[in-house]
Amino acid sequence: MSHPTAADGATPATMRAVVITHPGGLDALEVKDVPVPARKPGWVRVEVRAFGVNESEVMTRKGESDAEVTYPRVPGIEGVGVVDEADEADEDSGLHPGQQVATMMGGMGRSYDGAYAQYVTVPAGQVIPFETGLPWDVVGALPEMFQTAYGSLTRGLDLKSGQTLLIRGGTSTVGLSAATMAKEIGATVISTTRNAERGAELRAMGVDHPVVDDGHLAEKVRDLVPQGVDAALELVGCTVLPDTFGCVRVHGAVCFTGALGGGWSIPDFSPFMIPSGVRLTSYAGEATDLPAQVFQQQLQAIADGRLKAPVAKTYRGLDQVRDAQADVESGTTPGKHVVLLGD
Repeated sequence: MSHPTAADGATPATMRAVVITHPGGLDALEVKDVPVPARKPGWVRVEVRAFGVNESEVMTRKGESDAEVTYPRVPGIEGVGVVDEADEADEDSGLHPGQQVATMMGGMGRSYDGAYAQYVTVPAGQVIPFETGLPWDVVGALPEMFQTAYGSLTRGLDLKSGQTLLIRGGTSTVGLSAATMAKEIGATVISTTRNAERGAELRAMGVDHPVVDDGHLAEKVRDLVPQGVDAALELVGCTVLPDTFGCVRVHGAVCFTGALGGGWSIPDFSPFMIPSGVRLTSYAGEATDLPAQVFQQQLQAIADGRLKAPVAKTYRGLDQVRDAQADVESGTTPGKHVVLLGD
């Protein structure tokens, strides 16, 4: 029988957390003193140092998530920090007290309490250990968008060096992250924005060809790549999916990952709407799709200046969570909004 180990110093009995007791506006995000969550066997308790703020958490606050989400709930689908307590058996996998870790997804902040808090407990299987000297707000921007971008490019599209990639929804956090990863892989990247003034921002993230998305991309993309791109990452939604198909070459692939513009389904869908020879897949993965070794490599690439972390703004403390969600909801600043806890 294993016995728990804890970090030096006693863990407090209570903590501050953002709690949603019922869906609503920004005032539904209440900062409260609540008990520090008890850790179950096979789970890890993490002292949270930073967390990213995501559109899905805005939906949870509004009551627009699926039935998995119940209230009251501490939101937050991702977070980074240090291990506070873990099973002794987990030390073999690197999950010892004081270890830097990231965690995301897996029902976190939805079916059980998430990272908008000083402490969070999560299953050990969705905890990624790492070592870095990067600031916590930079690291806090990465887990969910890196996991989604990496999984989409690898498991979804199997992107290779020398290929061409279209990212539709390029100024989103996943789109920006995917662009930097695709350049690291060695691909040529075409990425979209609805605002021509943001083309420079895309180029700064390594995009080769920023393109203004007016709902009709196929002709613009084929002016750049006459035969069509090898791969397309769809982040805008089903409303533009037929047009995205027109950007892709025969035997190329489209990976449906997000619906920033709405439209998660196609009424009266017919398989024959997919052009002959073009492949359609999807990605909606979990923390296990981002191997610890890959995450560590990406952290090192940021430290070396080879990869850029698209941080839009850092907020200090739980009292600024309402401001962070308001900025995410407005959509005026591309990049990740990160809440930093502690020093």
